[in-house]
Amino acid sequence: MLIDSHAHLDMVDFDKNRQDVIDRAIAGGLTGIITIGIDLGSSAKALELARQHDFIYAAAGYHPHNADKCEPKSLEKLGNLASDKLIVAWGEIGLDFYRGYSIRENQIRIFEQQLKIADDMELPVIIHDRDAHDDVLNILKRRGKGEGKGVIHCFSGDLDLAHEFMELGYYISIPGTVTYQNATKTKEVAAKIPMERMLIETDAPFLAPVPKRGKGNEPLFVVYTAREIARLRGIEFEEVATRTAQNAISLFGLKQ
Repeated sequence: MLIDSHAHLDMVDFDKNRQDVIDRAIAGGLTGIITIGIDLGSSAKALELARQHDFIYAAAGYHPHNADKCEPKSLEKLGNLASDKLIVAWGEIGLDFYRGYSIRENQIRIFEQQLKIADDMELPVIIHDRDAHDDVLNILKRRGKGEGKGVIHCFSGDLDLAHEFMELGYYISIPGTVTYQNATKTKEVAAKIPMERMLIETDAPFLAPVPKRGKGNEPLFVVYTAREIARLRGIEFEEVATRTAQNAISLFGLKQ
């Protein structure tokens, strides 16, 4: 069992070789991929991919980069889309104060609106948090505690922050950056958080792991992330693969 809990298979980066990428993932032993929407159009494409492949699932949401373009009608349409059983989460949502592609106030407003929709639909959330740790944490604290609330995608904080999110009921997702030599904080988090709270991901086509760094990323490369976590923890690769897959199955309600 090996699941890439976060990829963007709908993106144009895969237009020329999407089926080859999917075939390589299957041949490499992946049993599941969750492909993530970043706006209404992207979420619709993610759902279509899930309909075409029985081991692919989809998530629907508005990424913080797109918050300025998100209108009430867009969220209404997204809610209708997310009623499909192949939509297993609401996301990717959150805050990104690093790029600043959308106004902060709009990011926060759209984030909070989407958290409310996810609660109403009883869907776990996939949270993007870049250079916005305090704001994301405070907003999620107001949302309250509860198991199965969601996952902090592509976690970039330190061990203390990871524990604060886990105390609220969130999983921590480790990306391919854990393979980077200078990723000290990510390596510590991957080595020390409880395995029962961990997911793994590629965020493909972004953040290719070593030894693929500098090239396009794809779901198969989640293998390198799992291997590095196994090395850091002194356990077998198969244990990392199986336990993180079981966590994804539990959080997102995937078929086994």
